[in-house]
Amino acid sequence: MALLITKKCINCDMCEPECPNQAISMGDSIYQIDVDRCTQCIGHYETPTCQQVCPIVNTIIVDPAHIESEEQLWDKFVQLHHADKI
Repeated sequence: MALLITKKCINCDMCEPECPNQAISMGDSIYQIDVDRCTQCIGHYETPTCQQVCPIVNTIIVDPAHIESEEQLWDKFVQLHHADKI
C-alpha cells in the first residue's frame, strides 16, 4: 500500500527528508508520494516515518488506489535497495 499525501498538506518540509526511499517530492502545489518507491518504510522502520513527522493528523494516508500486501512492499524494498544482490 503506497501512501498518499492529501490536500491537508501545509508544505512544512518535514516528510521529504525522512523518506528512506526518496519517494516524496514537491508536486504542483503540495508534496506527493511516488507509488513506485513507497514501501511504507518496510525494510527500514516499523512505521512510516512521513506519517510520524507530519504535524497534521491524517494528512498522509494509505492510498486506496494503490493497495499492496506486506510481501509486495517487501519485494519493492528489495528491488530499490538490493537489486544488485538478486
